[in-house]
Amino acid sequence: MREDATTGRPKGSKGMSREELLALPVAIDLDTGNRALGLGRSKGYELAKRGEYPCKVLRLGNAYRVVTADLLELLGLAA
Repeated sequence: MREDATTGRPKGSKGMSREELLALPVAIDLDTGNRALGLGRSKGYELAKRGEYPCKVLRLGNAYRVVTADLLELLGLAA
């Protein structure tokens, strides 16, 4: 599969590169977490709402925030 010149990821890939993952802030929005895990928006929100998201999610008012350290650990990228 050919790579996208700007991202270095395979063309058509919706995931995130290792470099993008390691550059994330301490907590990220659910859409970014979904992208890192290759989840669709609806599925990610459904899992978060049921408390079944694969890593720690914080509920702040109406927003969900994914704890980046937990996400990186899940993906095997923890320091």
